[in-house]
Amino acid sequence: MGKNKHPLQNLYQQYKKAFLTAFLATGIYGSVKAQTAVELNTGWKCAAIKEVNTDGVNISKSTYNVSGWMPATVPGTVLTTLLDNHKVPDPFYGMNNERIKDIYDTGRDYYTYWFVNNFKASAPANGGQVYLNLRGINYSCDVFVNGRKLNARTHYGMFLRQEYNITQMLDKSGNNRLAVVVCPPDPVGKANGGQGGDGRIAKNVGLQYTAGWDWIQPMRDRNTGIWDKVTIETTGKVNLKNPHVITLVPGVRKVTGPQQPAIIKASAELQNPLSTSVSGTLQFVINGNRVSQKVVLKPNSTTTVNLGDLTLKNPNLWWPNGYGKPYLYPSQIQFYTNDNKLSDQENINVGVREIQSTWNSHTNSQQISVNGQKVFIKGGNWIISDAMLRLSDARYDAEVRFHKDMNLNLIRVWGGALIERPEFYNACDKYGMLVFQDFWISGDANGKWVDPMKAEDQWTRRKYPDNHQLFLQSAADGVKLVRNHPSLAIWCGGNEITPPEDILTGLRDSIIPKLDGTRWFVEYSNSDKMSLNTLGGNGDGPYGIQPLSTFWETRTFPFNSEIGSVGVSDYESLKRFIPEKNLVAPEYSASNNSSKVDSVWDYHKYIGYDASIEPYGKAKNAEDFANKAQLVNYDQYRALAEGFSSHMWDWYTGVIIWKTQNPWTAMRGQMYDYYLDPNACLYGLHNGSEPLHVMYNPITGMVSVVNNTFETKRDLMLVVKTVDMQGKESPITQIFIEAPASSSKNFLPLKAAIDKRAKEEGTFLSLQLQDVNKNVLSDNLYWLPDAEGNHSGLKRMPASQLQVSGKRMGAGKVEVTLTNPSKAPVAFFNRVSLVNSNTKKRVLPVFYSDNYVSVLPGEERKMILDYQPDNTNPQNLQLSVSGWNFSEKLLSITN
Repeated sequence: MGKNKHPLQNLYQQYKKAFLTAFLATGIYGSVKAQTAVELNTGWKCAAIKEVNTDGVNISKSTYNVSGWMPATVPGTVLTTLLDNHKVPDPFYGMNNERIKDIYDTGRDYYTYWFVNNFKASAPANGGQVYLNLRGINYSCDVFVNGRKLNARTHYGMFLRQEYNITQMLDKSGNNRLAVVVCPPDPVGKANGGQGGDGRIAKNVGLQYTAGWDWIQPMRDRNTGIWDKVTIETTGKVNLKNPHVITLVPGVRKVTGPQQPAIIKASAELQNPLSTSVSGTLQFVINGNRVSQKVVLKPNSTTTVNLGDLTLKNPNLWWPNGYGKPYLYPSQIQFYTNDNKLSDQENINVGVREIQSTWNSHTNSQQISVNGQKVFIKGGNWIISDAMLRLSDARYDAEVRFHKDMNLNLIRVWGGALIERPEFYNACDKYGMLVFQDFWISGDANGKWVDPMKAEDQWTRRKYPDNHQLFLQSAADGVKLVRNHPSLAIWCGGNEITPPEDILTGLRDSIIPKLDGTRWFVEYSNSDKMSLNTLGGNGDGPYGIQPLSTFWETRTFPFNSEIGSVGVSDYESLKRFIPEKNLVAPEYSASNNSSKVDSVWDYHKYIGYDASIEPYGKAKNAEDFANKAQLVNYDQYRALAEGFSSHMWDWYTGVIIWKTQNPWTAMRGQMYDYYLDPNACLYGLHNGSEPLHVMYNPITGMVSVVNNTFETKRDLMLVVKTVDMQGKESPITQIFIEAPASSSKNFLPLKAAIDKRAKEEGTFLSLQLQDVNKNVLSDNLYWLPDAEGNHSGLKRMPASQLQVSGKRMGAGKVEVTLTNPSKAPVAFFNRVSLVNSNTKKRVLPVFYSDNYVSVLPGEERKMILDYQPDNTNPQNLQLSVSGWNFSEKLLSITN
């Protein structure tokens, strides 16, 4: 790509602008300062340390000339800045990452940079204070303002926040300069192809994935930079810090109807930087209720003040996705001085809920409950939103919304990354996604296994990181950062291994109980305390494509923290990051059960589909391969969700898919690609994980119903029929059933009848649940192979007669209607996309109520497309529709 800006960068700016508007409109701000903090996210300049021949004292003076310095991206990494200034090619495209110098080879100074910004601030009157807040710098730094160094010692630690009172350092003119020198991790680790490279990146308290993993290539600067927000905060005399809100919801609650009261406990740290005492009142306000306490703060002190209990009558409760509304109460915690002046305030969106965890002795695994009701965990593993740390409210909101659309209820934040940012948690609060949060440890780098790729032995790696005290300080600060979020459900010591014993003890016995105390702490992600491993092995997996029987019949770990992996997206997605000459389909050889794979596919971590494509016909080219891969994707993840749900509360209390998203342009473990374009994995999960779901076990032929809600569903009509390749329908049965709350129940063994109909060329099996008014509550269509396991009938299907129309439903919404005439063949596996009529490129992101849908003869299906209206002129939109037996058409959208 050379120096040309890749479409990825344009896309990044589009969704950042579009979604920020929508996100702010929701009022979901999390814990932020009320009208007192200004974010420094523009106007930065930077220069490599080797190009600067002076120190921070001089650089931070406004008289020092930085006009020739390079514009810098803050928050961001050095690599992000270099990319934005066309100094490096896009590392997410093709083999470009190989063209960027790796820090292991260049030395750390190559990616050590000075960052400078000018800002306006004056010392407030009447004892007011001004603070510089740095929410994250990787990895070490020294900080200067107006010719004075702020930190007495060099700051270390990617995850440890920094706060400096700069009131006395502000220039009387109000014109100030901030200068920060940022140094990379030390050591940086060698990117040798191993999990975390040679492992030594884990000697730091930072990100482990940056040296490479089996789903990502190394980030060449190891994410060095001012990667998180920088704010200038103005307060009165007293600074209110680290508020803490706990909600207690006793008893077993129902989603609807009157509620018994909930108890809310609130506290905050009050910082008095003055040389005199300050008197005042701390108060917490929620839904018109308030609780307060008068305090006297000693000079130069920080005091934690606990308020009395507040009783919230008939509360609206926060529920996980699929069970009820994740209701949020805007609330404020404030400090007023005795002269009734507001000194400081923080806004917190409170979700009134209580998380419980108990041991299920039947499954031998942990069981999670919310508000007294047990919740079957359907989760996805999350790495990080962007491998180059281009984090934004907009992207967080979009990604978490996709998880909601998958009908999942939990996201596990993996230990090779970070404690996610409050903006991520804001989105999880909003969409009802529970969070399983790892600390920064992984078995791969931290010594669980013998590994010839690692530079040091297991005994040495077991002691990583080098600075245990820094780890504990960072963990305590991270807990304070996110503990108020109702979505946060589980703390985890590390991925597949505990931290070293002193760190584990500090977390488990001190930090978590003292600073939180309301959530379950599991020592590591596949611990026997989470899921008793009686099967042998590591406690995770299996990974990769599985026979569908695996998900239904092979008993795995009762709370499985990692299972899954495939996720190649469609051809439009592949074209965004693979050069045209490399768009070559893998060539599978049945004789030796292996595939020949293009080098760019291999570099982007392709995981083999191998023989799974063959039943649909050998791929003709990359486009045909990607289209057929979507059929496999859908089937795999629908079966995974159905198989685990079929054994709910018997074999399992939960399952977490490895993994649901990619922070880089990888070709595995994703329900949507890096560009926020969904693939069929997402909609297979959307179908198989729906709260009320009818399903068919292709191994035993049993039709069953999962009711993953808290209420028994009565008077459900179960309708079962087959449809052949010509469109002829053959009813099997139609009966009224009842689905007990939180259960999976078998109803009809139909294997013999269905196998007979599928024997010659396969068949479509249609399952529906309808209510007494014939409204369809669950609709599930299987395409079953012939007796030889091939989809011979699909290969010979007549052309679809599908009719499609689209109309605008208001700003940012389009309704699509798909109609199939009676006596026509099934309109099979149709992908609908919103495209720009000028470029014919997909609008991204778009949220589809469903996709990859099939329409039976004589039926009609409706879909809602939701997009940000700021993304594009509505007059420049079209629909693209294509299917298995339907050639792509571009259609206009009517008003």
